[in-house]
Amino acid sequence: MRIKKPMQNPLQFYKNEKQVFELELSSLKKKLATSSTIRLLVFICTALGIYFFFGETKTVVPITLIGIVLFIYLIVKHTDLQHKRDFTKNLIKINKTEIKVLNGDCFSLDDGKEFIDPSHFYSYDIDLFGRGSFFQYTNRTVTNEGKNKLAQSFTENEITTIKNKQEVIKELSQIPKWRQQFSANASLVKVQYSAKAIVNWIHNYKSIFPPFLSFLPLVFSIISLLLILLVSLQIINSQILIVWFFIGLGVSGIYLKKVNTLYEEANKAKNTFKQYHKLLDKIETAKFTSQILKIKQQEINRESQKASKIFNQFSKTLDALDQRNNVIIAIVANGFLLRDLKISYKIEKWIHTYHNQVENWFDVIAFFDAQNSLANFSFNHPNYTLPEINNDNKIIVAKNLGHPLLKKPQRIDNNFDIEDQQFFIITGANMAGKSTFLRTVSLSIMMANIGLPVCADKFKYSPIKLITSMRTSDSLTDDESYFFSELKRLKFIVENIKTENYFIILDEILKGTNSTDKAIGSKKFVKKLVASNSTGIIATHDLSLCEIEKDLSQVKNFYFDAEIINNELYFDYTLKDGICKNMNASFLLKKMEIV
Repeated sequence: MRIKKPMQNPLQFYKNEKQVFELELSSLKKKLATSSTIRLLVFICTALGIYFFFGETKTVVPITLIGIVLFIYLIVKHTDLQHKRDFTKNLIKINKTEIKVLNGDCFSLDDGKEFIDPSHFYSYDIDLFGRGSFFQYTNRTVTNEGKNKLAQSFTENEITTIKNKQEVIKELSQIPKWRQQFSANASLVKVQYSAKAIVNWIHNYKSIFPPFLSFLPLVFSIISLLLILLVSLQIINSQILIVWFFIGLGVSGIYLKKVNTLYEEANKAKNTFKQYHKLLDKIETAKFTSQILKIKQQEINRESQKASKIFNQFSKTLDALDQRNNVIIAIVANGFLLRDLKISYKIEKWIHTYHNQVENWFDVIAFFDAQNSLANFSFNHPNYTLPEINNDNKIIVAKNLGHPLLKKPQRIDNNFDIEDQQFFIITGANMAGKSTFLRTVSLSIMMANIGLPVCADKFKYSPIKLITSMRTSDSLTDDESYFFSELKRLKFIVENIKTENYFIILDEILKGTNSTDKAIGSKKFVKKLVASNSTGIIATHDLSLCEIEKDLSQVKNFYFDAEIINNELYFDYTLKDGICKNMNASFLLKKMEIV
């Protein structure tokens, strides 16, 4: 089915948004300059007021109080303006990135090279990760967990709940401003440590403070205030207060090592919770209609209190502990209030209360982060088609199927129709388009399985898992020859198709042996695949392999052609019925003056 087209094309949307935010940024910069000037004037006026009326208590005290209150208010407002400025800068950056990508430049984005895995079912063969990959083109995640979740969705080879996945992507694709705000909020705080490491710390945390600390700091603080009051009324000697102060420092000193240990660990989590509470709030306050999004939203909504507020409270508690580095707070607050012990107990209590839920809350954020990238891809390609899911005998019926990483003017689309338990053998000259076509079909299957629209005018699909062998290499590290590596890959395919149905895509099998042996072995292997009731495509230069079509009704021959016109090679990159007759290796050797 077709995705509903947005009111305007994506490129124009991003240009408009960029212009709006640039104007807003200019306005914010002016407000910040004005705010700084007003703060300076308030400070000067307050200082002059104190100077001129020094000694006149009734006048100086109000001037001082008003000046301090006004100055603090202006600092808070200035901080809010700085936050809005940074948020707007992130939104401008997001729209600039999308404009660059739509103009064909995605090479500055994260390419996910750490996810490259030659042993995976298909990811290595179809360039899912690495420079110029589909991941680099698609990924807009802003958290490490979201990035991992996105890579996992690309590689999980799962064919269940595809329609639900489509609904999620479709709904999120229709709210690009919400998605951008989600990403901009996440980018405001730089997180050094992964959520996984923090979850492990919380799960494995063992209490190190005794239970009586739940009330000791409160009791100690009340006594301190009473002593200060009594000293100020000259009812008791100030030496008693000094002794009490050093008792407080002594009690704090007893637990100093434990507080320092907690502080080191908690400090790693501080920025993560500061970032994530804003993202949870964005999710909680949104209105979703698709089933999966509503379920995810319910997972972070508690009856008593929302997860975003719980995270925000913990973030503030961690910030408060961080203030112990201030000498005045460290000495005075601990001496009179046992501040470190009070905050440490609050942190332990929070961990004890929510340690079983934190991982799930982090996972919900990672889910939305990953799905936002998929929705962004969908929004950027309004002319792509959501696969129409069915369970009939047709595995794929595609009209004008193309590769999404090829620009429209350079791309030749092909119609493609394959039934269950059918095998296509594709021949063709060098550079005629065989490998690109194999990767196009492979990528369209992967995209369909994760709920994405595919690069086609029509795409009917009966879900099936994917397995490929297109790029085998020898391994010096494992002391393996090229041929043995390929045999291992084919063995991997044979073992997997015993238990599940796969769409198999092979490119020039048994390349590492002589032509006669290759022809014999290839025929036997293709017959074995056909006998297994599998479905797939095999590309080859070996025309003798096409003879299998005569013996097996499940096999059909197709080819990509090349013509020599006016001593120049011409490719039309169009899939045709039959067997290729024109090869070009000899022509190219002569043309390039190699022979």
